[in-house]
Amino acid sequence: MLIRTGVAFAALILIGVAGNAAELKTVQVFKSPTCGCCTKYIEYLQQNGIEVSVVSVTDMAVVHEKYGVPPTLQSCHTALVNNYVVEGHVPVAALKKLVGEHRKIKGIALPGMPPGSPGMGPMVPGTLTVYEIPDAGDKAKIFSVE
Repeated sequence: MLIRTGVAFAALILIGVAGNAAELKTVQVFKSPTCGCCTKYIEYLQQNGIEVSVVSVTDMAVVHEKYGVPPTLQSCHTALVNNYVVEGHVPVAALKKLVGEHRKIKGIALPGMPPGSPGMGPMVPGTLTVYEIPDAGDKAKIFSVE
């Protein structure tokens, strides 16, 4: 009985993980038409099985304002993922966590263009601090370290 329960529990875990991953199928990325690291980030997403639609914009400030990304969390591109805003070179692991946990937040951000982030050279796990995008006037909280 214990073994059977363990197998059933393991199956439920796998179904849950597959269900969460399945939710992360399409990402819409707003980027400058000339940004090379944005293109590399898009390739990274595609290599991880994510379909990407790209919207070329000449003024990212308009995008940042529209989606409420504060200056301290801004990067070179902004994405929309399952009704969340994702700013910058955020690793896929953080994206999966975001859509899998269904948190009641605006989104997440990896500010700037940090070396070792996807699209900015070889990834260095454990060095990237991803923040929650706060509501106006609130302080950003750490979402994860990838």
